[in-house]
Amino acid sequence: MLKVLLPTIMLLPLTWASPTKWLWTSALMYSFLIALVSLTLFHNPSECGWTLLNAHMATDSLSTPLIVLTCWLLPLMILASQNHMAKEPHPRQQSFISLLISLQMFLIMAFSATEVLLFYIMFEATLIPTLILITRWGNQAERLTAGTYFLFYTLAGSLPLLVALLMLQNSLGSLSFISLTLSGPLCLGTVANKFWWVACIMAFLVKMPLYGVHLWLPKAHVEAPVAGSMILAAVLLKLGGYGMIRILIVLDPLTKELSYPFILLALWGVVMTGTICLRQTDLKSLIAYSSVSHMGLVISAILIQTPWALTGAVILMIAHGLTSSGLFCLANTNYERTHTRTALLARGLQTMLPLMAGWWFILALANLALPPLPNLMGELMIITSVFNWSWWTIIFTGLGTLITAAYSLHMFLITQRGQLPIHMHNLIPSHSREHLMLCLHFIPLLLLIFQPSLIACWGY
Repeated sequence: MLKVLLPTIMLLPLTWASPTKWLWTSALMYSFLIALVSLTLFHNPSECGWTLLNAHMATDSLSTPLIVLTCWLLPLMILASQNHMAKEPHPRQQSFISLLISLQMFLIMAFSATEVLLFYIMFEATLIPTLILITRWGNQAERLTAGTYFLFYTLAGSLPLLVALLMLQNSLGSLSFISLTLSGPLCLGTVANKFWWVACIMAFLVKMPLYGVHLWLPKAHVEAPVAGSMILAAVLLKLGGYGMIRILIVLDPLTKELSYPFILLALWGVVMTGTICLRQTDLKSLIAYSSVSHMGLVISAILIQTPWALTGAVILMIAHGLTSSGLFCLANTNYERTHTRTALLARGLQTMLPLMAGWWFILALANLALPPLPNLMGELMIITSVFNWSWWTIIFTGLGTLITAAYSLHMFLITQRGQLPIHMHNLIPSHSREHLMLCLHFIPLLLLIFQPSLIACWGY
């Protein structure tokens, strides 16, 4: 574990010691080397057991893909932010990169924690750099409102979790993830225990987010800089899914009774947020609402608690992380040239930027789960397991799939096709840096087609 964590920590002094002209190059190269080293974590000789075990941290087949995704995102965020941060003073650029590095550090420790309390502390610690990214480097005046929404939604959901964990420590005597899996089912018959179940699960449902407690997400995405949107969509939402999978092992007897309203709300959210996407004019808001729609499927799969559903949830989390991060990068490349996120004011870009139109088409198809991409594998596994749980759910999942295809193609058509507006005939051509960034999003998706077992062995 330390072969990834220690180099990440050492990136902080490197950032502050680098001269101005080498700051972005050195941060990019060293973070990319860390991402390559993190790929060695996939070598797991014990199949689905714990490896790299020490007193506080370990990895297994659930946490490894999420740690690798976290490490993979840091060089991509640095690549994406380089242009719009170039005019900032040198100390502010160093502060920005340091925030991204600290975010990666907290996420690695969260995903590799073997103690629930360490996971909770790191879960909360990710709030601080994300909040500073949104409120300091956000795009518009509403960024303070977005930061307030983000802070209070997350805190209101996660503070009851702390009380619930202390009660769990009192009843079991341990909060180790390893021993929790071996403990027998708890006697949970009273009304107080049902409130305790909700307290355990609510922090993660807000983080995912579940439809109904999702209002912070579009605001945070719209106001955040591109790096904030990328890490929020690709990794921070998955922190909620990871926590749910881990904690539901202990809550098993009650989950069968109490999960019905949450599953229905998640599936209803798939349809509702999809219809909201159909009438969005703001590109970043559209991509943010599509994340809520995809995470609705993941929440329903995790709450069903079957091996097939859990495997589909992990696959969809990883695939969605790469796809939505790539879409936010594309929205940012449009914004840097047109200075607007309104799709109708930036239409017809295919005639000016044909290569970028190709990337838009590829990632729009990935978003609607084109075969044989991992997005389709995850969605099919979730839809079949949810259908097996109750055949009524085919109404929600079928409608959700149809609407997802509609808004993904609508997003491509409204931005790339049509006549180019008169005020946009002098656009800056696309850079190699942007194509490299999008390649590094899409290549892992392609490679996972040939080796899906890297992210699919959880749940068996």
